[in-house]
Amino acid sequence: MTQEYTAESRVDGAEDNNPPTGRFRTFVDRWRGDRGIWRRGVVLAALAVLTALVMILHAQIPNRIGNLGSLMETFLPWLGLLVPVILVAALVRRSATALIALLLPAVVWVNLFGGLILDKSGGGGDLMVATHNVNAENPDPEGTAREIVESGADVVALEELKASAVPTYEKALAATYKYHSVQGTVGLWSKYPMTGSRSVDIRMGWTRAMRATVTTPRGEVAVYVAHLPSVRVKLHAGFTANQRDNSADALGEAIADEDIRRVVLLGDLNGTMNDRSLNAVTSQMRSTQGAAGDGYGFSWPAAFPMARIDQIMVKGVEPMSSWTLPRTGSDHLPIAARIELSD
Repeated sequence: MTQEYTAESRVDGAEDNNPPTGRFRTFVDRWRGDRGIWRRGVVLAALAVLTALVMILHAQIPNRIGNLGSLMETFLPWLGLLVPVILVAALVRRSATALIALLLPAVVWVNLFGGLILDKSGGGGDLMVATHNVNAENPDPEGTAREIVESGADVVALEELKASAVPTYEKALAATYKYHSVQGTVGLWSKYPMTGSRSVDIRMGWTRAMRATVTTPRGEVAVYVAHLPSVRVKLHAGFTANQRDNSADALGEAIADEDIRRVVLLGDLNGTMNDRSLNAVTSQMRSTQGAAGDGYGFSWPAAFPMARIDQIMVKGVEPMSSWTLPRTGSDHLPIAARIELSD
């Protein structure tokens, strides 16, 4: 009886140790014997191809109707979420057609956005800069200012400064940043001397952009701060971004006319680098996140970041690293970057 019990135990144990293989063989056999795997899932396959085409041809989606192209480009990386959804649906439907078609959007997404997953940041850098839309309704401006100081940035831009909160920020930042200038609702604080501070007209009727020359130990840098108009998604009007687009054109013109070779743009552009409507700026400057960032660096909304609408862009300098800073009382995350001031 002992031998019989042992033999039975070994047989049962062998079956228990190999259930995944058995299930996999059963799964393969079901697919192999299913003549409908090529006929089912045609809709899923079409959805996969459409997803790939939208990512490939996003620049061809017209903006004439509700700025649909810009809206799509703002959230373009999130189209990748359709890949696992279609994958699960294709497996449930047992559709070989859908699975093969799914390779197309998967490859396109990896080609467009896969590189952003990697950490491209490096060491070094002569200057650390940061920018933060502090939110006019921020309940804790003092705490927000402390977070900025603790970041260690040499130059800091703040946007959406409420007039009544400006003295609070000035007092909290004064000990660390000897030089500063506030123009309208934007401001710039620096550890290094600042000259030539002035507002920049971005066609809004009030001041939401400025520039100043910061004299670092490695030379002068023209620093621009901008808060482009907000955008909204409305059922009757679509993506209302026309005012932002006009302001982006004006900002691009100002930067193009800059005399100083080294230029840094800090601010809330209310748009991503994929948005063709920001081309006046993005065509002449590099995003520090794209060149030297760690991950996507989404900055808004702070509770669940879905897009990087806050930007640090450079011209005539080399980005070394870029990252988001801890959350403050704002609905945006602050972002920072280290740059090399090449000769």
